[in-house]
Amino acid sequence: MNFLADENVDRQIVDRLRQDGHILQYVIEMEAGISDDTVLDLANKESCLLITPSHKAEIVSSAINKYKSQLPHAFSVITPGAIRIRQRSLWGGIWRMHRRSTFG
Repeated sequence: MNFLADENVDRQIVDRLRQDGHILQYVIEMEAGISDDTVLDLANKESCLLITPSHKAEIVSSAINKYKSQLPHAFSVITPGAIRIRQRSLWGGIWRMHRRSTFG
């Protein structure tokens, strides 16, 4: 799975995901200071899941490993107690929101 970590993402998350075998681009290693719009465009262009700051490495890694088959081509929000995955519906391109309770 491919990821793009925003420049303010904790280095522990970046290291943990790389240790888990994921391909991860880290904005701070590429071009620090680029705009949020540019980061989002890059994530879309490269078909990467975008990771933004505020999570602990174990929470992110656990959620990704548990739901990895559902994450590609979805908008997902990981919080300490839940993961929300918005996937494109097969009918008419409508987006639906799926809420998963604890994933730990």
